[in-house]
Amino acid sequence: MSSFNRDSPTTAIMRALMKYWITLVVLAGMPWLLTAQNSSQQPLPEAPSATKFPPPPPAPPEAQTPARAETAPSAQRDPPAKKPSGPVLENSGASASQPSAVPQATAQQNSPPPPAAPDPAKSALPGGSASSSTAASADPGGDDDKLTVIRKQVDEVNVVFTVTDKRGKFVKDLTQSDFQVLDDKKPPQSIRSFNRETNLPLRVGLLIDASNSVRDRFKFEQDAAIEFLNQIIRPKYDKAFVIGFDTTPEVTQDFTDNTEALSKGVRMLRPGGGTAMYDAIYYACRDKLMNYDKGSLATRRAIILLSDGEDNQSRVTREEAVEMAQRAEVIIYTISTNTSGLKLRGDKILEHFAEETGGRAFFPFKIEEVADAFSQIQDELRSQYNLSYKPADLQPNGQFHSIAILADNKKYKVRARKGYYAPRQ
Repeated sequence: MSSFNRDSPTTAIMRALMKYWITLVVLAGMPWLLTAQNSSQQPLPEAPSATKFPPPPPAPPEAQTPARAETAPSAQRDPPAKKPSGPVLENSGASASQPSAVPQATAQQNSPPPPAAPDPAKSALPGGSASSSTAASADPGGDDDKLTVIRKQVDEVNVVFTVTDKRGKFVKDLTQSDFQVLDDKKPPQSIRSFNRETNLPLRVGLLIDASNSVRDRFKFEQDAAIEFLNQIIRPKYDKAFVIGFDTTPEVTQDFTDNTEALSKGVRMLRPGGGTAMYDAIYYACRDKLMNYDKGSLATRRAIILLSDGEDNQSRVTREEAVEMAQRAEVIIYTISTNTSGLKLRGDKILEHFAEETGGRAFFPFKIEEVADAFSQIQDELRSQYNLSYKPADLQPNGQFHSIAILADNKKYKVRARKGYYAPRQ
């Protein structure tokens, strides 16, 4: 038995060769096994963000450092701007003779704040009705390159007013010598211009109360407003826009001379919600009428307000809305939708807006009389005077200045806005 179990030399050699080949196969397969194991341990990009928005590879530092290094030398290599021999007179418009070396930061400092600013004193043009510009100095950052910029200051107040006799009829044939002007109870330094501006282009904002309080008579008011726009707007000359307001003001038609488009803007209005009348007046004056055609064309700016005068949703106050109208040189005409026959609180508010801006308040006793009110406003807009003057002592302090225009004939009544705000320095 022992001789049978003992391996023969041939068998021993075969076993040794098999072990050798098995060892070689195992050693040859080890790298593949290790690679498969490592790949199975890495997470798969199953989340959408893992494949849709892969993180960008970081930029090599060599690509960023030279860019910064090249910026400074290029500024140093540029020759300095030639210093002008004298001060530069800067007007309101761009000038071809203005040097291009004025830095962008200086231009931004001299530019007025945007009209969309929430502060009424800052969002409006400084002074509202008195146009002014102040002197400024631009410093590019070095004494050698210092550029003095002088702005020409022009302080002029424009007033549009109406004259009526004792029976309320318009008086249209008066001259400058028939009036006296007082600015803060002082005569002005000079009268710049006086015109009977019956044909001056109109910029009209039609503000219609679309709250629940006017639902029962809303359709008739729409028809009367459309008829007014068809009569007052002259194509290619006058322009108007339509705003409906309940809890917020909504522009349904922007500035246009197309009466059909304006009519569609009125028809789009649907009554419902609260009343934010002050916000609507403030927005129309600041964002629509204040800067439209400002400085490029002499126009008359007016708001026709159709409402019951009650406000329960506005964020600005009544006096803030009045102030913005005065800054924008807007005349407000109001038509009350109160048909109770009694003068309610809202009617007194409408009257206040008209008196402070040189407009007129209408109180129709019947809904049919709304159209007559529109017709009277149309006649008044064609029967106005325009006067501009330079105040005797106007300080750039932003203070309110009263305006009084008095007719020498005591039988005549002059209706104009109560005042304006001086420019700020």
